Amino acid sequence: MGTEFQKLPAGKIVPKLMALDLDDSLLKDDLLISDRAVEAIKKAAAQKIYIVICSGRAPAALLPFVRRLDVAGLEWGRYAVASNGSVVMDLHERREIYSVKVGGDALLRAKRAAADFGLPCQVYSSSTIYTEKENEYTLMDSKLTGLPVEYVKNFDEFLNNGFAKMMITGDPQILKGLRDKLAEELLGKAVVLISKPYFLEVLPANCGKGEALEFLCGRLGISIKDAMAFGDSMNDESMIVKCGLSVAMSNGLDKIKEEAAFVTRLTNDQDGIADFVEQFVLI
Repeated sequence: MGTEFQKLPAGKIVPKLMALDLDDSLLKDDLLISDRAVEAIKKAAAQKIYIVICSGRAPAALLPFVRRLDVAGLEWGRYAVASNGSVVMDLHERREIYSVKVGGDALLRAKRAAADFGLPCQVYSSSTIYTEKENEYTLMDSKLTGLPVEYVKNFDEFLNNGFAKMMITGDPQILKGLRDKLAEELLGKAVVLISKPYFLEVLPANCGKGEALEFLCGRLGISIKDAMAFGDSMNDESMIVKCGLSVAMSNGLDKIKEEAAFVTRLTNDQDGIADFVEQFVLI
C-alpha cells in the first residue's frame, strides 16, 4: 500500500452502524468469512452496533453469509442490503422494507446496446438469475452466488416487468466502451457501473448502497455520519462517500481509497476488516 493511502484513525471509533461489502472486502479470496472476522463482528454487535451486510448479490445469495455471521437473531443484525442498494431486507420479518427497480424501457435499451457489442445480459429476482441463453459468465455468476439460472424465451417481454439489477457480462475492454455508451443513453433512467472487470451493472437511478443506508439510518434514527462502511470497488462508492466513517480496503481501487475517510492496513485476504475493527472499534 502506498504511503498516500495510509489513512488510519488517531484512536478509537464508535460507529452506530457497520456496513460490510462482501466480495473483495469481508470475503477472503476463497469467498469465505474467516473465524477471526466472525468473532470481531459478533463483538461489535455485542456493543449494539448494527451489522449490515451490504452487497451487490441478490437477497437469497446473502443468506449463507448472514448465517455465517450469526448475528441476525439480534436486533443489531436484523437488516441487510442486497442488489447494490436496490433492496433492504428485514431478516426478522423476512420481507423487503425498501425496493426500487430499473424500468422495463431502460432494461430493453441496455439489452439492445449489449447485443450491438455482442454481449449477453441477465436480471435477478431475490432468488434466481434470468437470462436468454446459456453463456460462460452467467454460469460463473451462478457458481459465485449459488443462485440457479432460468432461461427465458420471451426475454424482451420479460424485461418489461422491471428489475432491481441487470448484469451485462463479457470482456473488460469491451465493457468499458459499453459503459460509456449506456451511461450517456440512460442518464437519469439508470446508474451504469462496472463492479468487477467482467461485470457491468445497470441499476435504478438515484440508487446505490449509500442511498439504501441513508434509508436504513433514517429508519433507525441514526445519522449516516455515524455509519461505518467497508468497500473496495465502484459499486461501493456511494456508501464510501455518504458514510462519515467510511473505510476502503487496502486492496481496493485507488479512487475508493481516495474518497474514504480511512483505509485498512491489510487486504481482504489478510482479514483487513477484522484487523481494523479489532484495532479501532473494539479497543
